Amino acid sequence: MAPAAMTFAASLADAQPVPFWLEDPGRPGALPALTSTERCDLLVVGGGYSGLWTALLAKERDPATDVVLIEGREAGWAASGRNGGFCAASLTHGLGNGLARWPGELAALEELGARNLDAIEDAVARYGIDCDFERTGEIDVATEPHHLAELRELHDDAAALGIGGTELLDRDQMRAEVDSPTFLGGLWDRDGVAMLHPAKLAWGLKRACLDLGVRIYENTRGLGLARSGPGLAVRTPYGRILAHRVALGTNVFPSLVRRVRPYTVPVYDYALMTEPLDAGRLASVGWRRRQGLGDSANQFHYFRITADNRILWGGYDAVYPYGGRLSAEMDHRPETYLKLAGHFFHCFPQLEGVRFSHAWGGAIDTCSRFSAFFGTAHGGRVAYAAGYTGLGVGASRFGADVMLDLLGGRPTERTRLEMVRSKPLPFPPEPVAWAGIGLTKWSLARADANGGRRNLWLKAMDRFGLGFDS
Repeated sequence: MAPAAMTFAASLADAQPVPFWLEDPGRPGALPALTSTERCDLLVVGGGYSGLWTALLAKERDPATDVVLIEGREAGWAASGRNGGFCAASLTHGLGNGLARWPGELAALEELGARNLDAIEDAVARYGIDCDFERTGEIDVATEPHHLAELRELHDDAAALGIGGTELLDRDQMRAEVDSPTFLGGLWDRDGVAMLHPAKLAWGLKRACLDLGVRIYENTRGLGLARSGPGLAVRTPYGRILAHRVALGTNVFPSLVRRVRPYTVPVYDYALMTEPLDAGRLASVGWRRRQGLGDSANQFHYFRITADNRILWGGYDAVYPYGGRLSAEMDHRPETYLKLAGHFFHCFPQLEGVRFSHAWGGAIDTCSRFSAFFGTAHGGRVAYAAGYTGLGVGASRFGADVMLDLLGGRPTERTRLEMVRSKPLPFPPEPVAWAGIGLTKWSLARADANGGRRNLWLKAMDRFGLGFDS
């Protein structure tokens, strides 16, 4: 091993292979599993953000609604408790993706997204959810010359549509915010992103649901969904639930509506967390306004400061398992941790000697348009939302509202959106999916190394509306 690689490896010596957020001492105990037959008006399947927001909003809309939520493990244990804690207003996985797909309704989508983020902030305050919520904004960072041109074009396109709130930063302005020799500029969204503790948000939503009368059963997987008389029945390991309506918030896990499954694939993402930075090290990077950061490469990093002044550093490697198989073994990937550590010290050489306390990974529900899709089944009695592709901390609340609108059966400003009415292209069966995703990853890496120039494969993907660009 080269000397530099040995240094990077040493920084990982004490890293615990568990998600930092889920190791919090305030983690609630698991609720009992379902062991009988239950009846309800609305059954919510999944105890991540999608399911928790759906249950909570259903009770807020009509407190008399009898709501049951089931979760296969514990609320927030999967993607909702493993992510970076970026809560974005964007419903379209960023302005660029939204402009490419729904330019005619992007202004409306941005307005709905802003209202959704405000509503999350309001719920955090109203229910007393202690989740380190900070409305800091986020900066897309240029680390290559061609990124500067791309960010300037994005800023100008947004301004032309009347979408404000972003500010271009040159090299000196960028480094005055956060100091790295790799930073050449940035695009700062000042108000559209909040930082938070993702697991604490999930646990707080769980508590709020219970306080409003939602019955929650953990360690209770939904095994099958079928018609039962005028309603629906969901089978679980030790019981079943009879419900008038069902909302599916299972995301990366196989949908109980089988025809939905080809629309998503699991992609594993990985992150490191440093030890807390002392005052001297913190001063060396600045970061006084505590924004979320992400670089502008196709294979990008996301990074942020936590409430106790650690740096979370994640992204870059996105790993698709052949056949889309979910496996606990995929939650950890030492070769990726080593790569991420090297990238961290390249970005922040002034932090040499900092050690990582935690290293973990998890699966993201990825769809071909990089933003959520929605639909119904069983004559409108079942609704689903999936495909958030790593930007679901905020958008999942919007998705919950969409599911409840769809189950209500009356058009709303949300269900009239083309984004809600349309579907992404499904992924092909294996081995085509494996080969296509592999070729795409290789092409994206080539584009990063060649000034952002997209090869014929990526241009063909763009033409068919797949548009993999991050």
